[in-house]
Amino acid sequence: MGDTRTRLLEGALRTLRTQGIAGASARAVATAAGVNQALVFYHFGTVDDLLAAALRYGSEQRVAVYRDRFAAVTSLRELLDLGRSLHAEEREAGNLAVLAQMLAGSQMDGRLAPATAAGLGMWVTEIEEVLLRVLTGTPLAEFVDVAGLARATAAAFVGLELYEGVDEDGAKRAFDSLEQLAGLVAALDDMGPLVRRTVRARLRKANATEK
Repeated sequence: MGDTRTRLLEGALRTLRTQGIAGASARAVATAAGVNQALVFYHFGTVDDLLAAALRYGSEQRVAVYRDRFAAVTSLRELLDLGRSLHAEEREAGNLAVLAQMLAGSQMDGRLAPATAAGLGMWVTEIEEVLLRVLTGTPLAEFVDVAGLARATAAAFVGLELYEGVDEDGAKRAFDSLEQLAGLVAALDDMGPLVRRTVRARLRKANATEK
């Protein structure tokens, strides 16, 4: 029984990669899994429940693959290097397409939204831990909403999957701009405590003005 369930989960992921959310029917998933269509409903009740479970299953597996690499990151530049590598690898494997398809499906079917948010949230957790670690001690630490930045970063990776399909050069420039920002932060950190104190003071003043 457990093996059949796993085959259905993997079949659902393959279907999302190749046929998208519109093609993810019980018949298509069962065919991809090599099982009888009735088993979709026996194990999961509905196709939506199967897709939701498949996204969680796939996200858990993929995040586990990168966990040690996230843990080894010591700077924003390293995080962006990992992000570029992760984006390329996950795009090639079709896993970013799965997230993008589920995000699109969630706009039409609210029942998919919690599972999609949970799947994306697994990536957010890893990114947030890295950001907390690498920003500590920098001039930005007390002014950046790390949780919000982690969510923006994760969303950007999925968004770039869609953007790359219509403007590959534009997506590359987006990554390059992020790397330039990381370089500026690193350069600022290298300028010593006096410069960092000055920057903090100006950031506090700007933050107070905005409020």
